[in-house]
Amino acid sequence: MEYSFYDFLKLLGSLAMFLYGMKIMSEGLQKFAGDGLRRILTAMTTNRVTGVVTGMLITALVQSSSATTVMVVSFVNAGLLTLSQSIGVIMGANIGTTVTAWIISALGFKVDIAAFALPLLFFGLPLLFSQKSSRKSLGEFIFGFSFLFMGLSYLKANAPDLSQNPDMLAFVQNYTDMGFISILLFVLIGTVLTMIVQASAATMAITLIMCANGWISFELGAALVLGENIGTTITANLAALTGNTQSRRAALAHLVFNVFGVMWVLVLFVPFTNAVSWFVTDVMGSTDPAVAVSFKLSAFHTAFNICNVLILIWFVKLIERTVCAIIPMKEQDEEYRLRYISGGMLSTAELSILQASKEIHLFAERTHRMFGMVRDLLHTEKDDDFTKLFSRVEKYENISDSMELEIANYLNQVSEGRLSSEGKLKIRAMLREVTEIESIGDSCYNLARTINRKRQTNQDFTEKQYEHLHLMMSLTDEALQQMIKVLEHPEHQASEVNKSFNLENEINNYRNQLKNQNIVDVNNKEYGYQMGVYYMDLVAECEKLGDYVVNVVEASSDTKEKKAS
Repeated sequence: MEYSFYDFLKLLGSLAMFLYGMKIMSEGLQKFAGDGLRRILTAMTTNRVTGVVTGMLITALVQSSSATTVMVVSFVNAGLLTLSQSIGVIMGANIGTTVTAWIISALGFKVDIAAFALPLLFFGLPLLFSQKSSRKSLGEFIFGFSFLFMGLSYLKANAPDLSQNPDMLAFVQNYTDMGFISILLFVLIGTVLTMIVQASAATMAITLIMCANGWISFELGAALVLGENIGTTITANLAALTGNTQSRRAALAHLVFNVFGVMWVLVLFVPFTNAVSWFVTDVMGSTDPAVAVSFKLSAFHTAFNICNVLILIWFVKLIERTVCAIIPMKEQDEEYRLRYISGGMLSTAELSILQASKEIHLFAERTHRMFGMVRDLLHTEKDDDFTKLFSRVEKYENISDSMELEIANYLNQVSEGRLSSEGKLKIRAMLREVTEIESIGDSCYNLARTINRKRQTNQDFTEKQYEHLHLMMSLTDEALQQMIKVLEHPEHQASEVNKSFNLENEINNYRNQLKNQNIVDVNNKEYGYQMGVYYMDLVAECEKLGDYVVNVVEASSDTKEKKAS
C-alpha cells in the first residue's frame, strides 16, 4: 500500500473541513434552535437513564458513535446540553454503537449520512442568503452539518486503508506469546489503529480478519477491541478543538469513561473473556470457529460497554468533577446557562420567586463584569488582545440576551400559578428589572463597538479626553455596584436607593458639562470632529447606561414601597 505526501495533505484537508463544519454547526445551532432544542434535549435527558437511552437511540439512527459524540460536543458547545447531560448521552452512544454492529452483521443495513450531505448544501444555500436571521442561522447549521459529515467521510476515505491490507499487520504474530504484556500491547495497537483510520468499525473489521486468519487469538482480538474503544474518542476530542471549555470537557469525559472501562476489564480480563466465550459457545451454540470468533468479539464489545455503563452511570457527578478539575473554566468561555432556575419550578411560587431573584442578581453581576471588559478595551493596544476582548464582550451580549429570555419565560410560568398580590407585584417588578439589565448589556456592547470603530481610524483621544472618560466610566461603574447592592438586599434602606439617584444626577450633570466642553474643544482644534463624535458617543452611552441602572433600582424599590403601603 502506497501512501503519498499528497494523500497526507488530503487527510489534513479533510480534518480542516471537519473542524470548520463543527464550528459553524455549533454557531448556527446556538442562533437558530437555542431555546426550543434546549427544551427538547432537556426533556430527553432529564436523568441519567433517559440520557443513556437518548444516546443509544441517536447512535442507532445515525449508525456511528463518533457522529453522536461529535453532535453531543456540538450541543454542549452551543449551550444546549449541560456537561452532566452530555456524559449520559455519550454513555448511551457507547452501547448504541454495539447495537449497530449487531444490526449490520444481521441485516447488512447501514445509513451513510455523508451521502446526503452534498444535496443538503443545495437546500441550505438559499437560507444562507436570506435576510431573516433565523433562516440564515438555519442555513449555517445545514452547511455546518454537511461539512461535518463530509469531513468525517473524507477523513475515513483518506486515512491509510489498513482494512484492505491486513497483511501489513502480520508482524504482530511475533508479539502474541508474552502473556499479559501482549494484552497491554494489543490494547495500545488497537488505540493507535483507530486513531489513524478514524473509524472503530474499520478497526473492528481488521480485528475480525486477523482472528479469522488465525494470526491472533480471541483474547488478543478482545484486547484490540478495548484499544478501539479508547481510539474512537479521538474524533470527539478533535471536534472539541474549535469549541469552548465545556465542549472540551464533554470530549474528555468520553475519554475518561472509556479509559476507566478498559482499566477495570483488564483487571478482570481472564474471567471476563472466559464468560463471553462460554456464552457464545454453550448458550448460543456457535461451533464454526470463524463464525464463533466473530460472535465472540461482537459479544465482548457489547458486554464490555453495557457493563461499563451499568457501573459508571452512578458516578456521572464524579466524572463531571474530574474533567472540570483537569480542564478549568477560562473566563472568556463562561457558559450562559442559568445557575439557579435551570432545574424547573420549585414546590411553591414564593420559593420559585426567590430562585429568580438570585438569578437576576447573577445577571446584574455579569453585566457589571461586561462593563469592566469595556473599560479594559479602551486601553488595550495589541491587536490580538483587543480582538479577544472584543469577542468576549460580544459573547456576553449573547449571554445577556439569552438570560433575559430564559428568566422572563420562567417568571411568566411562575405567574400562572397561585400567587398572592405581593407575589404578582414582585414578578412584575422583576420582569422590568430583567429588561433593564439586558439594556445595560446592550449599552456595554454599544460602547465596545464605538471603541472598535475609533480604533479602526488609527487616531486616538487626547489625554484630557481620556481623563474625562475615566471619570465618566468610574461614575457609571459606581452606579452599577450600587445597583447590585440594592438587588442583593431586597430589604434595602431608602438611603441606598437615594445613593443610586444621586449618582445618576451626577452622571447627567457631567454629561452636560462634557457636551458643552466638546463643542469648545473642537472649535479650538484640540482634536478633530470625528474624534469628538466618538468621544461624545461614549459619554452619551454611559449616561444612557446610568438611566437603565436607575430603572432597575426604581423597579426594586417600587415593590418594597407598595408592599409597605
